[in-house]
Amino acid sequence: MVTTPSSQVSPSQYEVSDPGAEVELLVQEQKQDTEIDLEFLYTRDIEFRQETIYFIVVDRFFDGDPDNSEGPNQELFDPERQDWGKYWGGDLQGIIDKLDYLKNMGVTALWLTPLFEQVEDLFVEQAAIHGYWTKDFKRINPRFIGKDEDPSLNKTQESRNTTFDRLVSELHRRNMKLVLDIVCNHSNPDFSGKKGELYDDGVKIADFNDDPDYWYHHYGEVTNWEDDWQVQNCELSGLATFNENNIQYRNYIKSAIKQWLDRGVDALRVDTVKHMPIWFWQEFNSDIQAHRPDIFIFGEWIYSHPTDDRSVEFANHSGMTMLDFGLCVAIRAALAQGATDGFQLIQAIFDLDHRYFGATELVTFIDNHDMPRFQSLNPDPEMLKVAIALVMTCRGIPCIYYGTEQYLHDDTNGGNDPYNRPMMTSWDMDTEIYRYIRLLSGLRRLNPAVSMGGHWQKYLSPDVYCYVRRYRDSFCFVAMNRGEATTIAEVDTELPNGEHTCVLTRCKLEVKDGKIYNLELPRRGVIVISHVGERVKAQTIVRVQLNGVQTQPGERIVVTGDCPELGNWDIEKAYPLEYINTNTWFGEIPFNESAGKLIAYKYAMWREGQAPLRENQIARRWVIASEGTVKWRDVWATGRES
Repeated sequence: MVTTPSSQVSPSQYEVSDPGAEVELLVQEQKQDTEIDLEFLYTRDIEFRQETIYFIVVDRFFDGDPDNSEGPNQELFDPERQDWGKYWGGDLQGIIDKLDYLKNMGVTALWLTPLFEQVEDLFVEQAAIHGYWTKDFKRINPRFIGKDEDPSLNKTQESRNTTFDRLVSELHRRNMKLVLDIVCNHSNPDFSGKKGELYDDGVKIADFNDDPDYWYHHYGEVTNWEDDWQVQNCELSGLATFNENNIQYRNYIKSAIKQWLDRGVDALRVDTVKHMPIWFWQEFNSDIQAHRPDIFIFGEWIYSHPTDDRSVEFANHSGMTMLDFGLCVAIRAALAQGATDGFQLIQAIFDLDHRYFGATELVTFIDNHDMPRFQSLNPDPEMLKVAIALVMTCRGIPCIYYGTEQYLHDDTNGGNDPYNRPMMTSWDMDTEIYRYIRLLSGLRRLNPAVSMGGHWQKYLSPDVYCYVRRYRDSFCFVAMNRGEATTIAEVDTELPNGEHTCVLTRCKLEVKDGKIYNLELPRRGVIVISHVGERVKAQTIVRVQLNGVQTQPGERIVVTGDCPELGNWDIEKAYPLEYINTNTWFGEIPFNESAGKLIAYKYAMWREGQAPLRENQIARRWVIASEGTVKWRDVWATGRES
């Protein structure tokens, strides 16, 4: 028996009196000084599919507190911001100062580079401005908080008076979430003979060069990247690599991350997950989720791909989702680098979504801090607009790299690290990209088809891509063109007949028989049309995801159980799920009468002209939360014909 944790919000978060009218608000021209009321859209759910993530390299965003810029070692700070290997002064106060700018853009979650205390020295002319060379996981980087503030999480646990705590408070006051970037694979490299010196709130507990308890692996650097054992046990770029078999290490890292969660962190991004065995992540995620059942976790398996069995296994069985590198590479090839196959490369990734248990929860992006920015590959701002529209409307959770909305990029050395991390200098709320993100983030919250629905191709060529997002009776039609102006003779939209307005351009389009005829797409043009149906409302909503069942056309999956909401075992009254792809069925089940009660349930396949096929197992049991939103993640138990 599993008891579902209570949600942090009331069921009223899903009550939208007139969603169609709310979409119209997004469509209408608004003055920038007029705030569109999106408050009701900002939910604090146990998942992230409705979120828009904004990824910030803290040191390069905004200096809100110049007094802390020199830090413990002033030689690592460059006030002129010319040395790309040194700190430039960005801090948490700077993020607080810009929260209204971010919220107005539609950002609902901030992913910050690691905030842990770092080594204060140079390694290959590089300071730890990125945050991945941790010295102490239980202390805040003093460069990011007030000069006189105590960086110890332990010592400030009761007072909670640091700049970090104020950031958490200000985020949550705006109904925004904080994503903490963590690294469990390694600590720090060799600085003047010091390597892997690790501290527990200021007390030294490990040293790579004096390691009688084997906190670290000592196998040298990876020499063969095709050897899985080396990838998981050898060093990455000279970094001291933790020995996950050491229970002292595992207890330390888990206790540290739990402290950060207790201070208000809402989600975790996990670095270099491919470099540790999956059993470690299963244990880690199990413990973390037991501590915070509503936590959302996603990992970085660099250059993961749906054809790569190991990264797919990780996504399906580790207890976390991951960054969608496969889609990122395809978007960059198709839209930034002008690949001949164009949008066909992107659709080829979506065609493999069935390999994942949760493709709709993959985190999507077009660039990050480890690769040249999109505009370093292609400076055309119109093509950037197409790419942003794609990640904001396709399946998955969009993540925008800081400054993209301001066309921020530096093309020195092709824009490679560290030149992909320039200082943020502009805060213009009138740019087209800022407007696109704002409108499409609002749409993601308003229309469940965009956040939770299936992804259906309707027209595809190298230059033109049309697709529909569908969930229940909600739809979103998207058409985009990477080439010159063109006209599509007809395209199926699944929209109701009548006149519809594009969310982005405000142009009017007529739908007849579910189709748009003679669809005109301008050069680098994007059209987005939304139709919102009735939302599921209840005291408790259970979001059900079932994987591992193969169906044929005309077959559908239902949930049956011993409660009124599931038909009291009457298969005729069972609750139907929505088809997402050949491996995923999904639905939102409203519970009112059974909220707070123990129920039993199982899945069945409804087949026209045949007896239903039920799972071959004893019914699952669950205590339904008394209110809010919870999730079931299940795998079909192979049935047997009677």
